Amino acid sequence: MLVALNKPYGVLCQFTDDAGRRTLADFVPYKGVYAAGRLDHDSEGLLLLTDDGRLQHRLADPKHKQPKTYLVQVEGVPTDEALETLRRGVLLNDGPTLPAGVEAVDEPDWLWPRDPPVRFRKTVPDAWLRIVLREGRNRQVRRMTAAVGLPTLRLVREAIGDYRLDGLGLGETRLIR
Repeated sequence: MLVALNKPYGVLCQFTDDAGRRTLADFVPYKGVYAAGRLDHDSEGLLLLTDDGRLQHRLADPKHKQPKTYLVQVEGVPTDEALETLRRGVLLNDGPTLPAGVEAVDEPDWLWPRDPPVRFRKTVPDAWLRIVLREGRNRQVRRMTAAVGLPTLRLVREAIGDYRLDGLGLGETRLIR
C-alpha cells in the first residue's frame, strides 16, 4: 500500500505523542503504514506512507536520490548571487550540500492559507522559491536559505520523485496503490 498525505503545519510525522500534539494518526485512516521520510513539525505538504519496507527504503534513503521538490517562502528578495550559491551547493556546519535545482517563482494560486498565518512585516519583502534536492539532511532547506541570507518563512513539499500533491487537500490522504 502507498498513501499520499498533505501534511498540515504543526503535525508530527509520527503516530503517537505523549504531549498531546497532532500526529499522523489524526489524518491517516490506514493501519500498518509508516512514513517514507519525514517533514518537520513546521513544514507542510506531501508525505508518503507505506506498509512496504523496501519501498519505504527506496523512497526515503538518500542513496536512491529521489528528487524532492519544495515551495519555499523566504524573507527578503533573492539576488542572482544567492540563487546561484543555492544551485551550486551551500557549505553547512555538517558539510557541503549537493547542487540543488532552484528557481524564483510566484506564489502558487493553488496554495492553501497556513494556520497559523506566516508573520507579515510591512517593511520586509518576501519571495517564493522552488527548490529541488536529491539529499535529505535535517532541516536542510531552512539551513540552506538561511546560509544565503534568506530565512525560510514557509516550507511546502510538493513532490517526491514522480509523486505530487496534485490537488490533494490539506489534511487529506489519497490511496495511490
